Amino acid sequence: MDSQPKVLHQKLATIEDVAAIAGVSIATVSRAINEPTKVADETRRRVNEAIARTGYTTNAMARSLRMRRSNMILILAPDVGDPNFSNILVGLETEASKRGYGVLIGNTQNDATRETDYLRFISSNQADGLILFTGHLPYGFGSDSGESRLPPMVAVNEPVSDSDVPFVGVDNFEGARVATEHLISQGHKRIAFIGKSTSKAVNQLREEGYRAALAGAGLAIDPRLILQGDGTTESGRQATEHMFVRDVLPTAFFCVNDATALGVIISLNARKYDLPRQFSVMGFDDISFASFVTPSLTTMKQPRLKIGEEAMDLLLALLEGKPPRKKDVLLRAELIVRNSVSRVGRD
Repeated sequence: MDSQPKVLHQKLATIEDVAAIAGVSIATVSRAINEPTKVADETRRRVNEAIARTGYTTNAMARSLRMRRSNMILILAPDVGDPNFSNILVGLETEASKRGYGVLIGNTQNDATRETDYLRFISSNQADGLILFTGHLPYGFGSDSGESRLPPMVAVNEPVSDSDVPFVGVDNFEGARVATEHLISQGHKRIAFIGKSTSKAVNQLREEGYRAALAGAGLAIDPRLILQGDGTTESGRQATEHMFVRDVLPTAFFCVNDATALGVIISLNARKYDLPRQFSVMGFDDISFASFVTPSLTTMKQPRLKIGEEAMDLLLALLEGKPPRKKDVLLRAELIVRNSVSRVGRD
């Protein structure tokens, strides 16, 4: 009796098999694989399910390699632990999946060597384009290597200065202006800004929005109330302590992000101040802990999911040879009112 398995020479699935199972034409299967944006979502779903059932995925991947396309996008992020990253990533992955793409994540940790290593996915045709969270052109590319080597790329969260790289993110200037105006509307005239930076474009834009709001209200800008900060909780705590040492105090703190605001709250709570009666604190980003600190943090909410979707949509358009609709896509931040801000002099 022959005990050998009968599936050793199983016939490879064909595009005809996929079409039959999906209930579509061969041409539709081909479009779903090679030009997914031209196929309706439901049809593309049926084709993908048929590919998975028949094992035709391998054939589709081989075709992609012959076309020198990987249908993969490389995401370079300096810190995947950044509270803003995960929700933006969901938006990126969701939009990529709809269009037949996958994503690779490179956690660079601000290390040039690690970044260069990840870029091998581009040079070896294992990834077609780049999403940059780094705020700079990738190491290993640029003027020294020739502009022709630059793959399609889109910057997210942090714009790339002095470049033509499209940017998708929140309107940092406008969001900071709205945040500061909210503090002004509560009677605050001495408002500190924690997060001054000469290197981070986001910090600079938020400081500009803060300054614009004060100027618009006819309030003098006191440079002693503008302190350095790198966006960490510790920098917020240190800045607050520095103000007490100098005995230059505001009635409200506008912080460059929620992590900085947490440091301010920690410092003020340690000094036994009654918040927000004695000091108001405003953040930016609305990350997960913002509603759980005491007092719960009034802040500006970033539309993180939408940022991811818009960024991936823009990158895939560039991969298809379409010019960007505009260089920067700026989305509006939403004021989230909680308990860390109150009117000046409230009992």
